[in-house]
Amino acid sequence: MKKRVVVTGLGMVTPLGTGTEKSWNALLEGRSGIRKITQFDASDFASRIAGEVPDFEIDRFIEIKEQKKMDRFIHLGLAASVFAMEDSGLKVTKDNAGRVGVLIGSGIGGLTTIQKYHKILLEKGPRRITPFFIPMLIINLIAGQVSIRFGAKGPNSSVATACASGSHSIGDAFRIIQRGEADAMIAGGAEAVINALAIGGFTAMRALSTRNDEPEKASRPFDKDRDGFVMGEGSGILILEEMEFALKRGAKIYAEMIGYGMTGDAYHITTPSPDGDGAARCMKAAINDSRISPDELSYINAHGTSTKYNDELETGAIKRVFGEHAYKLAVSSTKSMTGHLLGASGGVEAVISVLSIFKNIVPPTVNLTNPDPECDLDYVPHKAREMEVNIVMSNSFGFGGTNACIIFRKYPAA
Repeated sequence: MKKRVVVTGLGMVTPLGTGTEKSWNALLEGRSGIRKITQFDASDFASRIAGEVPDFEIDRFIEIKEQKKMDRFIHLGLAASVFAMEDSGLKVTKDNAGRVGVLIGSGIGGLTTIQKYHKILLEKGPRRITPFFIPMLIINLIAGQVSIRFGAKGPNSSVATACASGSHSIGDAFRIIQRGEADAMIAGGAEAVINALAIGGFTAMRALSTRNDEPEKASRPFDKDRDGFVMGEGSGILILEEMEFALKRGAKIYAEMIGYGMTGDAYHITTPSPDGDGAARCMKAAINDSRISPDELSYINAHGTSTKYNDELETGAIKRVFGEHAYKLAVSSTKSMTGHLLGASGGVEAVISVLSIFKNIVPPTVNLTNPDPECDLDYVPHKAREMEVNIVMSNSFGFGGTNACIIFRKYPAA
């Protein structure tokens, strides 16, 4: 018998603000977090805009002596984890520590640290490299630092599957609890690569928007005039618990997680398969795992990156999976406001998906002023929509053709 898994805590740090409530309220207001880049001089770059976290005060979350041991992606992930753990009320004790685990992913990890110390190496030599260099940048140290912070001694791992990292992390944590290997998991994603090397690399791929004069309008999923994604940074963390464990301690339950699918395109290093086959099979796998029928779904938080191929192919895959019900679904891309947080996007969008169920409201897709004829679903344009939200799917598709879909349901089930 698979254990049932519920969501008891939520944490977000995004370009819309530090803290779950601040980010959620901005989403409902349709506000964009995209601005001119301030973290480095981007004047020579074709893309000079990004979604930077605007109000992050690191001293609130991490002691000064510990800050220097971590890359910024760990700073943001730790902060989101603090929010999520406080929200859940879960206390890690000597008795339960071995049953509480951490699974947090990142697509790229500490690239800013690599860039910084490569320069130091060239200019000042190897003796000036800090002994904390490696622990600062490797991806699994986000899970390591969070486990140390809370004393969680259960399963501890990280996922690095590009833009699907956050969703794969949550899905894998879900499986761990289903199998009975843990009672609770701190799960999600974190990313912070708004630096010259990353922006330069993605610009060289022609993946980024160059709408530099109108930053807030640059991320425009499903719009005919979209010209690429906008880089964002941040973290989204969920506390997942085995249902009986959560009920026994009197936890607040936001929603139940009921399904997880993962597939591969086996097609191209960056472009999705042209028939949307990998995305469609992933959504079907998550639906089958959930033991629901496709027409029970209320809302899809789309991957919706604001790139030509992704938006068209995801739309086609949704129609392939849901048939006529695709036109009855609410489908929105919150990347229109947050930008694309790469490995953190699945974590942030999972938090948003759960809140949409808990509060019965769907965030909008902003900047959808000239809809692409190939993208003809209900993308909840411009304004949030109050509606009954019972079951939500969140999609994440990454470079290399790696796909993840996760599904949440209202608790208790109607």
